[in-house]
Amino acid sequence: MSADQGLFVPGLLGLVEGITEFLPVSSTAHILLVGHFLGFESPGRLFEVVIQMGAILAIIAVYAQRLLGILLDVLRGKSGALRFALGVVIACLPAGIAGVLLHDIIKSVFYESPVVYCVMLILGGVILLYVDQLKLVVRHTDIYRYPPLLCLFIGLFQMLALVPGVSRSGATIVGSMLMGTDKRSAAEFSFFMAMPLMGAATAYDLWKSKDLITADLSVAVMVGFLVAFITAFFVVRFMLDFISRHGFSLFAYWRIFVGAIGLWGVLLFG
Repeated sequence: MSADQGLFVPGLLGLVEGITEFLPVSSTAHILLVGHFLGFESPGRLFEVVIQMGAILAIIAVYAQRLLGILLDVLRGKSGALRFALGVVIACLPAGIAGVLLHDIIKSVFYESPVVYCVMLILGGVILLYVDQLKLVVRHTDIYRYPPLLCLFIGLFQMLALVPGVSRSGATIVGSMLMGTDKRSAAEFSFFMAMPLMGAATAYDLWKSKDLITADLSVAVMVGFLVAFITAFFVVRFMLDFISRHGFSLFAYWRIFVGAIGLWGVLLFG
């Protein structure tokens, strides 16, 4: 990172991360684009990955009571809780395995290609608009009753989000709805999938890039992490109701707008 940027840019990137992480707009593409045009760089893209843990801790804080209840039910051997926990694990496996195998390609190629994530933002917006107006048959509304095969298919959709600009939440929500879920439960299941997967991804990145950590980078990460946590905490609290009532059109148009502006800027200014 550039020393003359102080803590403003890390704080701004943390704000962007917190706002966008759980919206179907691709937080990775947003922080990479903002960082690109502000000249922000972190070794191994470590900053951009680690501050996501701020958003993850925010959702853990919001769902703390519910998570504790699920854990107690699992320990008591309740079948519904065990099925749900198994479903989350199954859903996380495809992206987890692919993320480890393709880690270096993702970081060195996709993360360094602004044109790629701008195009994916636009394509994702078009897909969201299309899916939002489909008259889909809803067969699953309770995340505790999602069948294991459904969880696996959702996990396969999540693999698409390894490409910046696709959006992890967008891919999982769209995939869930195409498989017969309603919007609210799809978004909620996406939240629960994010906790173990992104936690593991952050830990893996820290381990892979431990030699790149410097004092300046550590301070920047702490600032971005804290801002992302505070912002995401409030975003998560209203997102489910918003999606249930208004669908995805607002997010779709935003994706197309940001992708088009970003693509114009990248092609014009580099």
